[in-house]
Amino acid sequence: MKNRTEMKKIALVTGATSGIGEAIARELADNYALIICGRRQEKLDGLKSELEKKTEVISLQFDVRNNAEVNAAISSLPIAWTEIDILINNAGNAHGLGPIHEGNVEDWDAMIDSNLKGLLYVSRVITPGMVERKSGHIVNISSIAGKEVYENGNVYCASKFGVDAATQGMRLDLNPYNIKVTCVNPGLVKTGFSNVRFKGDEEKAESVYKGLDPLIAKDIAEVVKFALDRPANVALTDITVLAAAQASAKTVNRKG
Repeated sequence: MKNRTEMKKIALVTGATSGIGEAIARELADNYALIICGRRQEKLDGLKSELEKKTEVISLQFDVRNNAEVNAAISSLPIAWTEIDILINNAGNAHGLGPIHEGNVEDWDAMIDSNLKGLLYVSRVITPGMVERKSGHIVNISSIAGKEVYENGNVYCASKFGVDAATQGMRLDLNPYNIKVTCVNPGLVKTGFSNVRFKGDEEKAESVYKGLDPLIAKDIAEVVKFALDRPANVALTDITVLAAAQASAKTVNRKG
């Protein structure tokens, strides 16, 4: 194990076992030592094995919704890995789609706990070190749903509006300490996201992307890396990334 001065900058990525988080980990592997985090150990093991061909990697298995797990996992890091330079708060999901008066409270809890509270739990553990060192960059992965509310999206949108507000608050609080805070807001990205939202209904999930060329996870990963690569005097604060066919959360030019 190298000591801290011999290592690349360290980036921690939550939700790294699939979709956008996995793509971000791959995109950063050439330039950063990586701490990849997720709930599924077998997926973490597979990604770690792949990325170790490019960089040093540690995996942490925990659920961002569980504050005790978050603290225990990050506290377990070897001393050389504790000075985290980059935090990518990516973990999160959508669960269900329907009017507020028919909402599933368990789905609501899952979205608020992962999308907002999980982001806060991880940030609370990592930001004190950034403040002490007066250096760091946080990237929160939000959504176009954090900018525009759409029909039947109520609580998912609320959780992502919360991410937007939390990001703005972080930026104000951490500005005196030379810490950059970026929010990336993807539109339609073809990952396993819709499969989760529609609880495994493949036909419904596929219909979300029908008639358009959606974004893919790598598109978002490249935007994240671009934000991280800006010079020290440049901070990209709020980035919305849509498929070319998409004009807003609900306005999409579908072919056929």
